Amino acid sequence: MRIVRFGNLAGRTLMSALLSCCAIPILALADNASQPDTLQALGTDGEIVAELARAPGEGWCLAWNHSVRHFTVLDCYRNVAGEMQLERSHQPDFAAGLGHSPGRGEQVSDGQGGYWINDIHEPVADNRYALRVGSREVDHRLIWEEGGETHTLSLSDQASGERVIFQLITLDH
Repeated sequence: MRIVRFGNLAGRTLMSALLSCCAIPILALADNASQPDTLQALGTDGEIVAELARAPGEGWCLAWNHSVRHFTVLDCYRNVAGEMQLERSHQPDFAAGLGHSPGRGEQVSDGQGGYWINDIHEPVADNRYALRVGSREVDHRLIWEEGGETHTLSLSDQASGERVIFQLITLDH
């Protein structure tokens, strides 16, 4: 059972069939320990742009197209016992502004000319950070796996040019 909520009407319409079967059982849960934590993306007015249930151990990635080279860059996070941690990052090459810092994870080839920086395990201060969402060309998007399927939500479709706060809201574990 997962909560996935989108800030725009199109996203709500798209997900309404999926959520309608799961909303009542989720609301019926009384024990906080059985409820997952929540990843939120909040717009400047406090509006929820995106909301995604992420239990401890579950991850998600923020992907975007590099503004000069136009390839996809990934920063992947994990809920580690209620703490948002940057787990790994992927860059298809050593373009300006990208790279590995010695002592911060392990750089390994992706086998296609790019590289992963694995084992970063860097806590995100206060479980939140700000992002200026890029244009549709940049296409900032959330990517996560659920039920064996990969899901994608374009933040640029929802909040292009806006400042968005990502936060992991946790329950006592």
